[in-house]
Amino acid sequence: MTASLFTPYKLNDTLTLSNKILMAPLTRCMADDDLVPTQQIADYYARRAEAGLIISEATIIRADGQGYPNTPGLFTPAQIDGWRVVTDAVHKNGGKIFAQLWHTGRVAHPHFFGGGDVLSSSAQAVEGTVPRMRELVYQTPKAATIEDIKQLVIDYAQAAANAIDAGFDGVEIHGANGYLIDQFLHHDNNRREDEYGQTPENMSRFALEVVDAVIARIGADRTALRVSPGAYFNMAGDSRDRAVFDYLLPEVAKRNLAFLHGGIFDDSMEFDYLGGSISAYLRSVYTGTLVGVGSYTAETGSAAIEANKFDLLAIGRPFIANPDYVAKVRDGEELVAYADTMLTELI
Repeated sequence: MTASLFTPYKLNDTLTLSNKILMAPLTRCMADDDLVPTQQIADYYARRAEAGLIISEATIIRADGQGYPNTPGLFTPAQIDGWRVVTDAVHKNGGKIFAQLWHTGRVAHPHFFGGGDVLSSSAQAVEGTVPRMRELVYQTPKAATIEDIKQLVIDYAQAAANAIDAGFDGVEIHGANGYLIDQFLHHDNNRREDEYGQTPENMSRFALEVVDAVIARIGADRTALRVSPGAYFNMAGDSRDRAVFDYLLPEVAKRNLAFLHGGIFDDSMEFDYLGGSISAYLRSVYTGTLVGVGSYTAETGSAAIEANKFDLLAIGRPFIANPDYVAKVRDGEELVAYADTMLTELI
């Protein structure tokens, strides 16, 4: 039932995956106080190196991108050195690993970076408090200026170069799940009236500028993108959003990225303005390699690949509970059930 998962997959002339099972990015909040990955984190990823590709936990591109405690960065020499220990450990065990590049935008909090502005596409606050630090209430962000946006594009590209210096095989730009890039792509948060707002072309501009800048630094073959066409996390949906992604995704396809990755917790969710699930919508408008994710099992994910719903399967929480997930699926062994208590330790 899962045989289709265990054949190699050629992303491009640079990268071939040993199987079609990806480890999805999983925020663990276990970097040290300087946002440097620890030896424990290196051991954690090394134990999961049998995945065709590991996508790292979301990793912030600069200090003001932080919205959760102890999330790793890729903007200081110490952070780059820390990640090099991780990538060396994964490669020693025969694996491949991409860094997921992250700026949380309006979900950031000044507590983490010593004060200053929280940046977003518009001055629209998200309601609520910071996970794991409920005493911190979200702030109303500053609408990024044109100069702010130009600097953000530069910083994404620099973080991508830092990732390659740290030994990563490539990067996935986090453009999903209500974070900074996604905040430009949805009408709920993008209220701009300049060249970054109002029309699909304008609302897609920042995402494409980041993609192009990263490609220019490290190559399209080592660049991937994650998107959430259906707003579902820290964002309200709007039927006008579809036109934005109808424009964006064919433009992304022209860039010949390594892959496009859907951002969704459960792909059985349907969005009326997308005509169904996120993966089905992405397949209908995107022509390149597509990664499916969202509460799939190995069996249901394999069936979806065989049905041409997507090309690669990203597995999340089961990888937390089962470092040997790939071997267990291949050998037909029973999986350990995931429990939220596992989030507080690295196994």
